[in-house]
Formats: sequence, structure tokens, C-alpha cells
Amino acid sequence: MTLIHPTRRSFLRTAASVAATAAAAKLALPGGAWAATATPEVTGTKLGYIALTDSAPLIIALEKGFFARHGMPDVLVEKQASWGATRDNMALGSANGGIDGGHILRPKVHLYSTGKVMQNNQPLPMYTLLGLNEDCQGLSVTQAYADSGVGLDSSPLKEIFAARRSTGAEIPVAMTFPGGTHDLWMRYWLAAGGIDPTKDVDLIVVPPPQMVANMKVGNMEAFCVGEPWNEQLVNQGIGFTAATTGELWTHHPEKVLGMRADWVDANPNATIALMMAVMEAQIWCEDAGNKDEMAEIIGRRQWYNVPVKDISGRIKGEINYGNGRVVSDPSLAMKFWRNGATSYPWKSLDSWFITENKRWGYLPGDLDTKALVDGTNRSDLWLQAAAGLGLDTSGFGDSRGVETFFDGVTFDPASPDAYLDSLSIKAMA
Repeated sequence: MTLIHPTRRSFLRTAASVAATAAAAKLALPGGAWAATATPEVTGTKLGYIALTDSAPLIIALEKGFFARHGMPDVLVEKQASWGATRDNMALGSANGGIDGGHILRPKVHLYSTGKVMQNNQPLPMYTLLGLNEDCQGLSVTQAYADSGVGLDSSPLKEIFAARRSTGAEIPVAMTFPGGTHDLWMRYWLAAGGIDPTKDVDLIVVPPPQMVANMKVGNMEAFCVGEPWNEQLVNQGIGFTAATTGELWTHHPEKVLGMRADWVDANPNATIALMMAVMEAQIWCEDAGNKDEMAEIIGRRQWYNVPVKDISGRIKGEINYGNGRVVSDPSLAMKFWRNGATSYPWKSLDSWFITENKRWGYLPGDLDTKALVDGTNRSDLWLQAAAGLGLDTSGFGDSRGVETFFDGVTFDPASPDAYLDSLSIKAMA
């Protein structure tokens, strides 16, 4: 069933009222526990994160004491070297020195759960608990092509890449994990401009914090990654941002709080407490008055070790593309809450990611999309956590409706095959 987005009016309790509720609960109960929340089975867990701005809610939940407020004072938030390392540590679990969940690319829940990217193709059942953010990733290109005219339209690169290919040169284009969001944004952008990402370029995997250094030494022509690395690239004069991903698809989902299914199943109360803390942090991060403080906190050495100036602009929608274009547009900012619509894990969005992974051959074309979504998406737990925070949840259902992309292509989650049929460039048969 398709439901409209909750409006500011229908989402009755705003960040201010949630904060007030939190303050009242803290006064009323020892340790600030929430009266509506059952006692967590455990007081902590290990969560992983990559040094990307969209991991901010996990860091803020720790730094601001939100985990402790919800009865989870022993939560650890640990940096991961790459998305591959995140996968391997997730497979281990905290009992074996790894992690139980954390900040991950949304399609990883599907890729882990099906075993497609796991050692020996061994499935690792996972759950999507909530969306951490929307928008504000970047499609960045080496400075040598700043005058090519490439932007949201990637087609100016088609002849450039073809000429280089004709000389036998490779065309390295970087993303962060096969089948992950950055891979899919790069493929979509190139394909929309008539560039076949499976034939016309050489897709390579580079960890997010290594993107800028690799472009500096000429190891790639373009890359797709989250912030703060696109902004850092521009600030160092090494390349430019052709487009932000919010321009490709407005309000597109990005990272999620994903957890091992066995941990969630064993600790349902702790899961709700964990989610409530992260949701409270998302509300805090969304507040314009907190943006500068957020940038200062996450930029610290123990978190990203990145100058605040590389973080602060794009989280507000203040974007220097690096090719002479400068825009101040709050609609391009990274969203963390958006009246709950950012955080809520719409099942229809999972359907798009699964369909795109079919498009590029990462998942089999005959995979039962609905069964995979229903088995991994825990929107039911989000509704419980939101109710525990006193939020009105009446505006949320399974589908966000038909999605429209910058090139006019639409995705109807009720007819994913029609979407695939409409695309001329794809890897599937």
C-alpha cells in the first residue's frame, strides 16, 4: 500500500518536543530511562562506522549520552578501515572480536543476507533497522576535465573516455564496495549519459578515506563517495564535483543502521533502546543550530581526523563544486531526520536497491525481491521505537510511492520489472 510522506503537521512531535520528553524522563527516572521502554537485555554492543559524515548519528548518540540515556551505556562505536573490513568484522560478531552492526551501505543488508559478498557465499542474516541519512554523496572527477562541461550530465566524458580507451589506456573509476550505494550511483550516472559502466570504464574499489589521495596521484578519473571526501578534494584543488547524488535522486536513501539478525532476535529490548538513541541523535543532527557543533565533534582525531572546513559546508547545502560553480541550497544538504521520513526504512526503497543489483548482475534476476525485503527490513521495530519516543507514526507504511530520477526515469516499486525493461544499459541478460 502506498502512503504519502508524513508532513511536519502530521508528525506531531518535533525535535523540540522529543527533547522535552527526554528531559522529563531523565528527571523522573534514574539514569534518564524511558518509562515506555522495557529493560534492555544487555547494556552495550559493538557498532562499526566508516569515516563518512553520514555516520554522525552513531557518534553523536555516543558523545551526547543518548545511548546511556536509553539504558545502553556500554555501546562502543569503532572505526572500520573499509567496507570490506566492515563485512568481515560483521561476520565475526562482537563475541569473536568483530561488530554486531553499525553504519553500513543500505544494499549490504541484502548482499550479506544472501551471502553474495560473504566468504564461501555463506549467508549472514541481517536486518535494516533505520535509515541514517539521505542525499549528499558526490560524483567527483579529476581536475583535468574541469572544462569538459561534465556535470549532472555525464555524457561529455563519453568521447574523452573512448579516445583514451582507443589508445589502450585503462579508465579507472572508483567506488567503495561492489553493489553498494556508491557503486550504484556511479553506474546510474554514467549509464544515463550513455557510458556503459561494464564496458567503457574500469570500476575499482577504494576505501572512502583513501579516495582523495588516490586521485591526487592519478590512480582514477572519477569516484563516487560520501562526504567529507568530495569537499576535501575540492578544498585541496585536486578535482571537482560533477554532481551531488541528491541531484540524481532527491531524498535518496543512503546508509542504514544494520544489525546482525541473531543479535536483534536475542536482544529485542536492547534493539529498541539502541534505535531510540540513534533516532534522538538524528533529530539532533537535523537541527540547523547543531550543524557546526556536529562538524567539530565528528572531525575530531578519534573520529574522522578531518578539518571542520571539509565537513561543515555540504551538511548545510553550501556546495563549492570546484569548477566555478558555487551553490547555497538547503535542499542539497545531508538529511538525517526530515520529520522521520529519512529514518523510517521504507520497504519500497529496498526494492529499488535489489532491482539495481539485479540490473548489474550482483543478484540473480529471478531472486524473490519481496521475500528478501520482508526478511530483512524491520520497519516494525522502527514504529515501536518511534512510539517509545512519543512520535506519531500514523503516516508510515511499506511504500514511499513512485520514485523519479533526474533523467526522467521512474521506479514504481509495484512494477520493478517495468523499470528494468525501460533501461537500455544493463549487465543482466
